[in-house]
Amino acid sequence: MTYEETVAHILDIPKFTTKNDLNHTRELLRRLGSPQEQFPVIHVAGSNGKGSVCAFISSVLTESGVRTGLFTSPHLVSIRERFRVNGEPCSKEQFMEAEQKVQSVVETMVKEGFAHPTFFEYIFALGMVLFAWQKAECVVLETGLGGRLDATNVVRHPLLTIITSISLEHTEILGDTIEAIAGEKAGILKPGVPVIFDGSEPRAETVIIKAAEALGAPYEKISPENIKFLLNDGKCLDFSMESQYDVTRVRIPFPAEYQAMNGALALAAVNRLKEHFPITDETIRDGFWHTVWPGRMEELYPEVYLDGAHNVSGIQAFLQAAGKMASQPSILLFSMVKGKREQEVLDLILMEDCWEEIILTQISGTPRALPLSLLKQRVKEAVKSNIKVSAIKEPQEAFSTALAHKKPGQKLFCAGSLYLVGELKKIAGGYKDD
Repeated sequence: MTYEETVAHILDIPKFTTKNDLNHTRELLRRLGSPQEQFPVIHVAGSNGKGSVCAFISSVLTESGVRTGLFTSPHLVSIRERFRVNGEPCSKEQFMEAEQKVQSVVETMVKEGFAHPTFFEYIFALGMVLFAWQKAECVVLETGLGGRLDATNVVRHPLLTIITSISLEHTEILGDTIEAIAGEKAGILKPGVPVIFDGSEPRAETVIIKAAEALGAPYEKISPENIKFLLNDGKCLDFSMESQYDVTRVRIPFPAEYQAMNGALALAAVNRLKEHFPITDETIRDGFWHTVWPGRMEELYPEVYLDGAHNVSGIQAFLQAAGKMASQPSILLFSMVKGKREQEVLDLILMEDCWEEIILTQISGTPRALPLSLLKQRVKEAVKSNIKVSAIKEPQEAFSTALAHKKPGQKLFCAGSLYLVGELKKIAGGYKDD
């Protein structure tokens, strides 16, 4: 198969279907040579922020000379973004070779009566093969949905576990309370393995601590009260953290204040990892400053920002950041996928006074896109009369219109889904999978 055919084959695997139990994933990996056991793992779960935490940690390890694998999802433009070593996506050639190996094993298993892996199970196996081949010295591993039953939870002995913010998400699968969801996320904890967690939500904290104590896992809580903002110039953010470690102040290349908690979790993690890797105070500071994590309040053009906020808590954090960054009412380009408590998200957006204009569009290339007609209807029911609202189905036309309407000094925010962020990056930069 060509590279394009290989990608198409993977993307044809159902993404949102009944997952197999972990024994199925273990058997798949066993037949692939158990690649997940060939490197130490930092395992990260949570509702929001886990990708950013993974990116910070990976950047510090890379700056420290550690050959670091980074497994995250979803991708914005190229599927190979999900498998990075030292910040760089794997090559097309290695990707195709690894996929052929996984596909061969899967075909044999299916012939023997095993179920086909889901999309996430398949790419997780693919990533582990790639990292083993590239001789990763550490892998920073982001869970998919949940934690306890997530395919990534076949990792038996992680070096460290991290749980980011917990909020109501995927309630039909994870449970309809904060406590239930926290329990699923805490399923990645392992006996004796330290866990660092976001202590912003007391109900989640209780569950996580109980799980840690039952497993004899040392735990460290990071609270918002521990974080002090020192600088935010609209381009970067300096913060310090009360802790027992040497490095307590860092600068990150993101202006959104919600990234401070993600940075604080990562800072606690890399300070702990000093006993395992040649991490220094200098590489910590350099690693944070050089972190690249697209689509999280990313400044695409001057005063034009992309943010992948896509659920209620993510939108709350986005709105808080956008309000602080803008000195006048802004323009919002917005779209989202189904199943994200749409009305609640829209109510949050529309109760804000920070918008001069909202342009709605429809994400293309995914059956989960919320139809523009439904988006318009829900906005129409709640919108304030002083906010101009328009609907343009094609994202490219919607983005061009938003740019044309933006006044000098005014900010344009594009948010609602990482799928939208990926489309806009292609439109704006001519991004290709090369």
